[in-house]
Amino acid sequence: MSRSLEVQFLNMILKNPIIMASGTFGFGREYAEIYDIEKLGGLVSKGLTMNPRKGNPGIRVWETASGMMNSIGLENPGIDAFIQKELPFMKSLNLKHIINISGSSLEEYIQACEKISNENVDMIELNISCPNIKDGGIPFGIKQSTTRKVVKETRKVVKVPLMVKLSPDAENLLKIAHVCEEEGADAVSLVNTFKSFAIDIENKVKVFENTYAGLSGPCIKPIALRMVHEVSKSIQIPVMGIGGIMTYQDVLEYLMAGARAVQIGTANFINPKVGEMIIHDLEKYISNQPIENISEIIGIVD
Repeated sequence: MSRSLEVQFLNMILKNPIIMASGTFGFGREYAEIYDIEKLGGLVSKGLTMNPRKGNPGIRVWETASGMMNSIGLENPGIDAFIQKELPFMKSLNLKHIINISGSSLEEYIQACEKISNENVDMIELNISCPNIKDGGIPFGIKQSTTRKVVKETRKVVKVPLMVKLSPDAENLLKIAHVCEEEGADAVSLVNTFKSFAIDIENKVKVFENTYAGLSGPCIKPIALRMVHEVSKSIQIPVMGIGGIMTYQDVLEYLMAGARAVQIGTANFINPKVGEMIIHDLEKYISNQPIENISEIIGIVD
């Protein structure tokens, strides 16, 4: 019996469910020098904003127990430079490319999404964990009202599949997911990093100049997995699972919980070839299973 890791996510056929997460894989160039990244199902670009951003000053990455904290501050070249210098490379790869879009105002989200959508990319991932400067700095994805507004308005200008990346810090994650579905999102990805805090006890000061940072890595996996399970059982649109995936066993858990594909992030910093390793291990796993396709286990756990 021939067995396959191929999965369908909306209109995209992925050669396997392994996608590299935004902010952990750049635009693919550096990792392409290490291994054949066309073995992957897809990759998500570094988070992009309409205009270039230098990112946050001071310490940006801090190791913690079974994870890491980051306060990068969305450093990126801006949409125009990305389209000119990086998008052609991403499009040349034999894998699906997803463009992650961020913004600090509704207008910026709309402008950036429209511009990227016109480039006929495979999919846009809308990062709604960004602070809304017109609403006291509260992230768009925390409240239902701001989530509804940004998804509704970007949906009007996006001609390609639109996936919304959800924050685990949302007031009510299930309601936020429903709002995304109601306003026309094609899919959701979850979870983004958890808001966290670190102190330098030697100098008796906070570690990050921006005070709080995003926590990721294996330490968040059980919570992220629970959230993926709850959301996938609650909405009709596909879910992409994110959070602490280090091994093929982690991938299987997310698929069984209801995710149709997964994103791998922090693990890339520990083992730059982790994508290749996990795909190899999944191939070995499925060769010993009485199933023809990995899709058969998606959502199998109630």
